[in-house]
Amino acid sequence: MRRRRTRLPPLDYLIAFEASARLGGFTAAAERLNLSQAAISRQVKLLEEHLGARLFRRGHRSIQLTTEGRNFLQHVREALDAVERGVEGLQEAGRRPRVSLAATQSVSTLWLMPRLPRLRRDHPDLDIHLVSTDLDREALASEHDLIILRGEGQWEDFHAELLLDEEIFPVCAPAYAEKKDLDRLESLRHCTLIEVASHHTEWMDWARWLTRSGLPDNTGAASLTFNTYALAIQAAVDKLGVALGWRHLVDAHLAKGTLTRPLPNSIRTTSGYFLLQRQDGPLSPASQSIRDWLFAEARPSKGAALQEDSALPV
Repeated sequence: MRRRRTRLPPLDYLIAFEASARLGGFTAAAERLNLSQAAISRQVKLLEEHLGARLFRRGHRSIQLTTEGRNFLQHVREALDAVERGVEGLQEAGRRPRVSLAATQSVSTLWLMPRLPRLRRDHPDLDIHLVSTDLDREALASEHDLIILRGEGQWEDFHAELLLDEEIFPVCAPAYAEKKDLDRLESLRHCTLIEVASHHTEWMDWARWLTRSGLPDNTGAASLTFNTYALAIQAAVDKLGVALGWRHLVDAHLAKGTLTRPLPNSIRTTSGYFLLQRQDGPLSPASQSIRDWLFAEARPSKGAALQEDSALPV
C-alpha cells in the first residue's frame, strides 16, 4: 500500500484538472482557484506526464476531455468529494452545536429573556442564536431551527406544537389599581386603556376583549397606544394605565408584584403560541434538546421559579 501511494500525483494537479474539466477551460479554472492561466495549464501538463496519458484535446481557445480524461475525471471527483466530506466532518466535530431560534417580540422579551440565565446554565455547551421579529416571513426563514409564533397551529410545511395557551385579562400596577378603585369591570371606563397597534388583525384589542366580556361601551376611557407588546406592558408597570395581559407573558411580572390582576375577568381563545419545526427533516440533537427544554419551561410549575434565577448573569 505504501508503494502504491508513491504513484499518486500531487493534489494540486488533481484540483487543477478537475476545475478545468468542470469549468471548461484553463482560464476559468485559474479565476476560480486564484491562480494564473499559465500555472493551471502547467499543472495539467505535469499531471498528464505523470500519468503517461493525454487528458485534454487542446484547441485554439477551448479544451475537450479525451476518453481517458473522462474516465479519470470520475475517479478524481469521487476522491476529492471524499476528502471534502472528511474535512467537513472534522470541522463540524470541533464546532460547538448552534441552534437558531426565532420568536415574536413579545415572547422573546417577556418569556424567553427572563429564562436565558437558566438556559445557559442547563445547556452551557450550546450556542443560541435568538431572532426577535413580528414579521412571519422573517421568522419562517429557512435558517431557523425552531420558531415560536402565535396562531391557530396551521403553517404550511411546518410541524406545530402548542407551547403556550392563550388567556387574556387586564393587568396594571398595584398602585394604579388602588388609585382608580379598580374593583369591577365598569371601572375600566375611568382608566387609560393601553393598546398595541399590531398588523396581525387577529390580535386581541380592548374593543374585542370588552365586547366579549359584556362591556362593549367603553365611553370615557382614555387610550395609550404602542407598536410593541413589550412597551405596552412596561407602560402598565410604570402606572400609565391598564393593559391586556397574556398569561405566560406577564407571569413573571405578576410573580414579582410589579403587575396585578385587578379584575377576575379573563378570556380564553383557541389561539396560542406554537413551536414550529420544518417537516422536511428531523431536528438535530441540539435543536431537540432546546425543544424539550422549552416545553419543560412552559409547564406551570416553572413560572414561580423565575425569581430564583433572576440574579444569574445573562
